Amino acid sequence: MPLVKNIKVGNLNKFIIFFLIHFVFTLPSHLKADNNFIGANTSIKILDKISSKNELVDLKNSEEIIYKDLAIKVMKCTNSELDDNPEIKAYIQVRDLTKKDNDMVFVFNGWMFSSSPSIAPFDHPVYDIWLVNCY
Repeated sequence: MPLVKNIKVGNLNKFIIFFLIHFVFTLPSHLKADNNFIGANTSIKILDKISSKNELVDLKNSEEIIYKDLAIKVMKCTNSELDDNPEIKAYIQVRDLTKKDNDMVFVFNGWMFSSSPSIAPFDHPVYDIWLVNCY
């Protein structure tokens, strides 16, 4: 009988060791995922190149707003606030409402980065848009 008890205790020890190893290796991935804060609102700055006036616009994600001749929609934004060099990213879709030939064509459709706006530039003859904040 004592042999059977030792086998059960040995299996329990193996289970505990397996659980601890699994916990130790999966914990960093959960902590890493929490570094990126997904916001519900996005702030962008819009520059009118003709009048040289800029305006700060707050958008609620997944809602489209009309700003003069542009229809702007932010799909998602993330803020890596725990980094030494914080990076704000947003997936933005912009349509030009003056073009009547095809209403579903985007002037800009992609990720915009606050630290490097030239990676995916917004190219429009009248307006310039850049990302300010995600909250």
